[in-house]
Amino acid sequence: MSRKTKLLIASALFISVLVIDQIIKIAVKTGMLLGEHIEVTSWFHIAFVENNGMAFGWELFGGKLILTLFRLVAVSIIGWFIWREIMRRRPLGYIVCLTLIMAGAAGNIIDCLFYGLIFNNPPYPYTAQLVPWGMGYGEFLYGRVVDMFYFPLVQWDMPSWVPVYGGQHCIFFSPIFNFADAAISCGIVALLLFYRKNFNVK
Repeated sequence: MSRKTKLLIASALFISVLVIDQIIKIAVKTGMLLGEHIEVTSWFHIAFVENNGMAFGWELFGGKLILTLFRLVAVSIIGWFIWREIMRRRPLGYIVCLTLIMAGAAGNIIDCLFYGLIFNNPPYPYTAQLVPWGMGYGEFLYGRVVDMFYFPLVQWDMPSWVPVYGGQHCIFFSPIFNFADAAISCGIVALLLFYRKNFNVK
């Protein structure tokens, strides 16, 4: 496969992930109340939450600004790395994995950069709406990331005799995430499973 074809496929995948991610986020943000929980099945819920952290709601030491700047730098580096690997005629699957990671990171960057500028933060029971540029709930770089997918696949109560966690209700898988997070995770897992030999920075 030619370099040009790989570049076109990577570009199309990148744009597709961004578009799908933003459609889902905007639909949830403007159609659900913050904290609203919809049970689709016993193991799949739509739960609208927002966070300032990394994938799956994890937090990063240093605060929101450092996280956003870190994401911008990371996406720029990954973009350059993908172009270089295409020029080196790496396998298409390898390029797809890297593109999924970059697209997922870019999807969450969009939230951080712009959501504070274009969405309001209305009181209950109103849902958020798009507002004129700069009239939103926050400043540039300080938007909150929208998450919604929740998969409580297995739930159990820890026996009371277990140290520290005894008697607690446990859930697997408990993090709430978005389409961009899923793209990052799928890209990383596939990369580690199938393309470890191709992944080097020489």
